[in-house]
Amino acid sequence: MDELILAFPEVEYIPEIAAFKEEMLASGSSMDGAGKLRRTERIEDWIAQARANLDPATVRPGWPVTTQFVCLRLPDRRVVGMIDVRHDLNEWLAKYGGHIGYSVRPCERGKGYASRMLSAVLPFCKSIGLDRVNVNCLADNEQSRSVILKNGGVYENTVYEEENDRYIERYWITV
Repeated sequence: MDELILAFPEVEYIPEIAAFKEEMLASGSSMDGAGKLRRTERIEDWIAQARANLDPATVRPGWPVTTQFVCLRLPDRRVVGMIDVRHDLNEWLAKYGGHIGYSVRPCERGKGYASRMLSAVLPFCKSIGLDRVNVNCLADNEQSRSVILKNGGVYENTVYEEENDRYIERYWITV
């Protein structure tokens, strides 16, 4: 089984982050857990925003402090996924987004990476004072539901997000 590490985005990873983004866009995949990567032209700017989001004084307005991780597969250091942890929940996150967002590069799906990423980030959540985390998925996303359940997710409810016309399942994981 490939070893994975969660790392803060750094300039040395720019080519891999760019390849991740390109593949996600080409496949029409959402980039959950990747902040504003979809809408950021320069990866350097995205990395700078990830740094800014670590500080309450510089986090983007209306958003909680957030820690961004890239998931690297060793030894090739390929970015196989992204995962972020929102240290608190604003109104929208409390209802729809949760504490953690994640996505896996399309060509790397089906290898268990999402489950391993979520498992690996839970000790970090504990270290920042979270006793439990809200992790959500689209109601029709069986793979993400499976990832959440494998990591101890307990179903709370399903909510309708009118703005995007979708149903979201909400789960809690005790850390």
